Amino acid sequence: MSSRLIYGFHAITAKLRQDPESLKEILIDASRQDARARELLKHAELQGVKLILADSKRLDDLAGGGRHQGVVARIEGTRKPAHLDDVLDTLEEPAFLLVLDGVTDPRNLGACLRVADAAGVHAVIAPKDRAAGLNDVAVKTACGAAETVPYVMVTNLARTLRELKERDICVIGTAGEASEDLYAAEWPQATAWVMGAEGEGMRRLTRETCDQLVSIPMHGSVDSLNVSVAAGVCLFEARRRRS
Repeated sequence: MSSRLIYGFHAITAKLRQDPESLKEILIDASRQDARARELLKHAELQGVKLILADSKRLDDLAGGGRHQGVVARIEGTRKPAHLDDVLDTLEEPAFLLVLDGVTDPRNLGACLRVADAAGVHAVIAPKDRAAGLNDVAVKTACGAAETVPYVMVTNLARTLRELKERDICVIGTAGEASEDLYAAEWPQATAWVMGAEGEGMRRLTRETCDQLVSIPMHGSVDSLNVSVAAGVCLFEARRRRS
């Protein structure tokens, strides 16, 4: 059975709660005696996961420069593909989704996953064509979020957006030329936020499938933001309203 590494308290704690059987071992910085470390050790012991005390240099080497926070875990198997219906059918609150159209840079994907995790997004959706795969670069940039946020790749993005609308999920596209201001616009709680690639934006059919388009007001000399930054602005405004 193949194995891979994940790191960071958030990713490893989530794996302990969701799929503890996949954890082969957890390596933790021997110098960490804080409450967060004690809580993780307690969960690991209850699940019977092997624990190894390690020094910071070993953890740095394993994480390859990633921000591991003093904890690295080895898990079995390859990453399983996420399915949208599985995500939506298990939600106990209105759906909160991020859709990426034409984002082909794995670093941008990783950054978007990290933002999505921080904002509490239920899943990130992207088409199988013209999209970054969840490779090592994306996973590393995501800093653990690749383990906690489902990344759903679909064959036909426009059809998927129509299916979301049939589930009463409002599909909101972001476009610099949209007349409706993000902060003035109204929307329901169940939303799917669509971000296009910087420069090109959303594809025509994706744009036409959206329920509404909003723009992020720009007050300086630049006229666009990196996709992960734009995602952060929109998702945290949506999160603020959900709260």
